[in-house]
Amino acid sequence: MKLALAQLNLTVGDIVGNVAKIKQTIQDAKNTAADVVLFPELAITGYPPEDLLLKPQFVTDNLTALKEIAKIGKGIAIYLGFVDRQGTNLFNAAAFIENSKIKTVYHKMNLPNYSVFDERRYFKPGNKVAVVSYKGLKIGLSICEDIWIEKGPYIQAARQGAKLILNINASPYHVGKIKTREKILKQRAKQIKCPIAYLNLVGGQDELVFDGGSMVVNAKGQIIAAAHQYHQEILIVDLRAEGKIQPWMSETEDVYQALVMGVRDYVHKNHFSDVVIGVSGGIDSALTLAIAVSALGKEHVHTIYMPSQYSAEQSFRDAQRLADKLWVPLKVMPIEKIFKAYLEELTPNFQGQPANITEENLQARIRGNYLMALSNKFNWLVLTTGNKSETSTGYSTLYGDMAGGFNVLKDVPKTLVYCLANWRNQEKEIIPRSIIDRPPTAELKPNQKDQDTLPPYDILDEIIKFYVVENKSGQQIVAKGFDPKTVKKMIAMIDRSEYKRRQSPPGPRISPRAFGKDWRLPITNGYTGEAYS
Repeated sequence: MKLALAQLNLTVGDIVGNVAKIKQTIQDAKNTAADVVLFPELAITGYPPEDLLLKPQFVTDNLTALKEIAKIGKGIAIYLGFVDRQGTNLFNAAAFIENSKIKTVYHKMNLPNYSVFDERRYFKPGNKVAVVSYKGLKIGLSICEDIWIEKGPYIQAARQGAKLILNINASPYHVGKIKTREKILKQRAKQIKCPIAYLNLVGGQDELVFDGGSMVVNAKGQIIAAAHQYHQEILIVDLRAEGKIQPWMSETEDVYQALVMGVRDYVHKNHFSDVVIGVSGGIDSALTLAIAVSALGKEHVHTIYMPSQYSAEQSFRDAQRLADKLWVPLKVMPIEKIFKAYLEELTPNFQGQPANITEENLQARIRGNYLMALSNKFNWLVLTTGNKSETSTGYSTLYGDMAGGFNVLKDVPKTLVYCLANWRNQEKEIIPRSIIDRPPTAELKPNQKDQDTLPPYDILDEIIKFYVVENKSGQQIVAKGFDPKTVKKMIAMIDRSEYKRRQSPPGPRISPRAFGKDWRLPITNGYTGEAYS
């Protein structure tokens, strides 16, 4: 049996575009003399279609598309994800098409409803294992979560004589996910003594990144073929022989490429061509700029340096050096004159109150206005530059540095920002060493440093990991050796900042739990975790 695993980058809702790509891929697979071509989970609609599924016409269009695709299936079998409908019930489904006829429709039996998944909101679970016979081989059909469940339908399929399991996926990325998939697939294949063809989606969809990494594992639990991560391709596999095996990326490169894909697809799929970034001379905007250039090319990235009276000369030098190394022009737009005008108008209304964070935030909001004006005028998408450490604790200004269309580092802790910057510099220094070595500062008042307000980032990021990602209580975090006052203060800052996060732009998810789809803390929240401690 010769398989063609079509690791495609599809767009949610673009049924016409997705169908065109699927049709072309079928023809390409025929040209390789493949017996079966596989397409990702919900390939026709894109994944996840979310509340588009509540539109009856959307589901009807997807069913019409399935029939259209089936017509060109002569000479090859097709295993294709789509949305099935029976009465008022919807199913996450896949069709096995043979000689232009839909031979079998399989309904996904295990619907994930955790983390970023909420499939039970839309779909009913299937209740029947599907095994088809094709060219003398019995093939078990499955979809994504079906293979993750320890006693999933793949076991019943093997008992019914299946000698090959097809598993089509839309499995989103987070750090370490590729190795988890590999481990599970090897276990499952050895368990049932049957090869598994695992096909994954690739591409960015809002906050989710699908990293590809499709693979085929033989009955001994050995990978016999593997596709690239973050690349659209057709992986051709002859089950009788070992095929192309693409080694997985290092963890740091993996994160960097996930961010690049997240930016590229968000920009292009939302019909932008160019982005604009406020560059401060700090490491967050430097890394954001480097990622944007990797994703879009230097000709599509615009940088603005907006100094105030608190901006150090080093900040400008570093920003200019960074722009020069990336071959991106740097435009200087000072904010001091506008800031003074704001103060002249507002000071009489402050009734003798001393200066505080109000004046600091004014500067950030002026910069946000500048960037949004350029965005409106030239149709450039604003990329914001706040990292996860700042997003967690609210160390950012609403309608200021949070103003924009996409936050590249939204799920990237500050300590990881440094790792990514150093990785980017491995072959050639792109981010000046002076930016990496300089203590972080917002430069909104004299001699300001981040650590005036926050604990050292190595401590803060560990607290965030335990509280946000792992859902540990304050007491549990303190038990790990952290200062109780610091833990209490940081948890309070995280909880208090939810109203800001609800108004922040989306950004690529790279951790097992990111702010966005899988974080739903109430804004109005009286729980402190101390009631019975």
